[in-house]
Amino acid sequence: MSIKKKPKLRDLDPYLQREKERYGHALPSREFMLQVLEEQGVPMNEKALQSLLGITEEENDIFSRRVSAMLREGQIMRNRKGDICVVEKLDLIKGKVQGHADGFGFLIPDNGTPDLFLSAKEMHKALHGDRVMVREIGVDRRGRREGAIVEVLERAITQLVGRLHDDHGILFVEAENRRISQDILIPREESMNARAGQVVTVEIIQQPSKHAQPIGRIVEILGEYTAPGMEIEIALRKYDLPYQFPPEVKKLSAGFPDEVTETELIGREDIRHLPLVTIDGETARDFDDAVYCERDGKGYKLYVAIADVSHYVCPHDPLDQEALNRGNSVYFPRRVIPMLPEKLSNGLCSLNPQVERLCMVCEMKLDVTGDFREYRFYPAVMFSHARLTYTKVAAMLDNPKGEEARQFEKLLPHLQLLSRLFKVLLKVRGKRGAIDFETIETQMIFNDQGKIERIVPVKRNDAHRLIEECMLAANVCASDFLQKHKQPTLYRVHEGPTPEKLIALRDFLKEFGVQLRGGDEPRAMDYARTLAKIKDRPDAQLLQTVMLRSLRQAVYSPDNVGHFGLAYESYTHFTSPIRRYPDLLVHRAIKAVLKGAAYNPGDWHKLGVQCSLTERRADDASRDVQLWLKCYYMQDKIGECFDGVISGVTGFGLFVALDGIYVEGLVHISELPSDYFHFDAGKHMLLGERSGKRYRLGDRLRVRVARVDLETSKIDFLLAESNAS
Repeated sequence: MSIKKKPKLRDLDPYLQREKERYGHALPSREFMLQVLEEQGVPMNEKALQSLLGITEEENDIFSRRVSAMLREGQIMRNRKGDICVVEKLDLIKGKVQGHADGFGFLIPDNGTPDLFLSAKEMHKALHGDRVMVREIGVDRRGRREGAIVEVLERAITQLVGRLHDDHGILFVEAENRRISQDILIPREESMNARAGQVVTVEIIQQPSKHAQPIGRIVEILGEYTAPGMEIEIALRKYDLPYQFPPEVKKLSAGFPDEVTETELIGREDIRHLPLVTIDGETARDFDDAVYCERDGKGYKLYVAIADVSHYVCPHDPLDQEALNRGNSVYFPRRVIPMLPEKLSNGLCSLNPQVERLCMVCEMKLDVTGDFREYRFYPAVMFSHARLTYTKVAAMLDNPKGEEARQFEKLLPHLQLLSRLFKVLLKVRGKRGAIDFETIETQMIFNDQGKIERIVPVKRNDAHRLIEECMLAANVCASDFLQKHKQPTLYRVHEGPTPEKLIALRDFLKEFGVQLRGGDEPRAMDYARTLAKIKDRPDAQLLQTVMLRSLRQAVYSPDNVGHFGLAYESYTHFTSPIRRYPDLLVHRAIKAVLKGAAYNPGDWHKLGVQCSLTERRADDASRDVQLWLKCYYMQDKIGECFDGVISGVTGFGLFVALDGIYVEGLVHISELPSDYFHFDAGKHMLLGERSGKRYRLGDRLRVRVARVDLETSKIDFLLAESNAS
């Protein structure tokens, strides 16, 4: 009679087969380990757990690595005795630390529950961005949930950029990122002999703890704080922007030919005969798009040719990995950090004049009213007949007999036809109800020493709008094409206002006798109609600003929820693959459909999050640099008075944007006339308790420049005598 072998506990693991297939061994799964720990009901010594699960001596190392991974990811933790506990049993909350310049911070929980306040004392244990486990310990004096950091799961910051200080022989670096309020101690032997005041890059060699400050070593001396271009060098490191291409990327891009080869033309349509042109700003160097329009019966045939980046950048190769990591090109005053190496971004992929280039074409047929009759996509080879600028094209259209028009007389009829189509598309835009907020963009004019000479507004002319409408048309067709063929992609989505913001907006507008129609779900058309009604009012800028702030940010997502601002049910980005990774993905998806195949680059949601994050990162870095440059520009204007408009109202004061020079500063609440001022967020207003004096978004003020702080990129204003009473 055979004796039946008693099964081991680990044999009951429902995920055993998956573990064998995935890792080549039958180690108990994480899920089963958590289940066993929960069933035991008490913290367990690691050796006792190994014994219970039947872990052999040969499996000890692998098992310990699994335990370490579970500790890192916050599934389990060790108590003071070193025993293993299930985190969920300890009522701990996992999340990310968000630091504040004043030393305290917040935990942003992974589970979406409200943030927890972290005191300055708790923030000594972690840095901004760290992933931690926190125990809720009560409510602070202001009624906020408060937490205590139990364990740091993952350190986010290993390098940072900042200024070196020497305090009585003690060296420390103050981080440029103000969310990192802890100073980094620098041992003298790790200082690279950097001088106090210099900007340096620091590698953290000892992370902060309850009883010790972080310690670092200087690995790079960037130079003096006010040196030309230093603000960009700081921003690159502060925002962790990739600014140097890895050797494998340089090697791969160097291997491309300098020009298009004959073999690359196989399978492509030849449109070199079409007088396509690029129209961009004066300082542009990478040309993504070229346009051409001709008559098609009574209607129009519009060609939008886009650089065929996907021909050169293949999925998962080093170029592709680096492009995904960067997400987009980053534009600073006088410097660009490109998404692709210069050989591609300014060379092979750029639609430079008088050279052959590979492209993807969106060819559209529109009727006389601007409605699409049909469109098609195809790979082609093109030849740009001219590199035009917005200024030149506007001048040619305004004066067909002028100097610019004579210079490009063969192209003039095509541009005039393009302009007629643009005016038709503009009417369609109006009927569709797209929102057209009037915002002022600025440009910094620099002198030979690299300092700002003046700040001027960038005036959008009809040539800007003409190209914009052509790009919108191609993007809409790309979105429609992929949707019809059920090919997943990244859409450019823009949702309308949240219910809370909508209520606040309507309450605000009501005070001015303005109504926003559309019920609980207003459309872009409702916003556009309201903007049209208020455009001639003296308070139009104020009302428009509040309406704009009620909307959410546009993001990239595979879930098509439409584009609220442009009033499109479906919209994607196709027209800028040299400088935006989502456009490159769209090109690959279109090519796959044309070949009758499917394109799957991986998790579309993760790609959407990555591209949205890199876009925000680039915006933040560019804004930082502009703020610093504006501060530098204002240094010699302390004591001068300027007129301006209140551009922001907060509980601590008023932000004022100065007329003519487009610089913003703060009038602190303590500098307002003697009174207790209360902040009304819904009305965007500070109201004096005794005097009844109101300071509201959009109000005009005269201010005096009181202080300029280059270290924090802040400008302080005082009320000028004329309105300080």
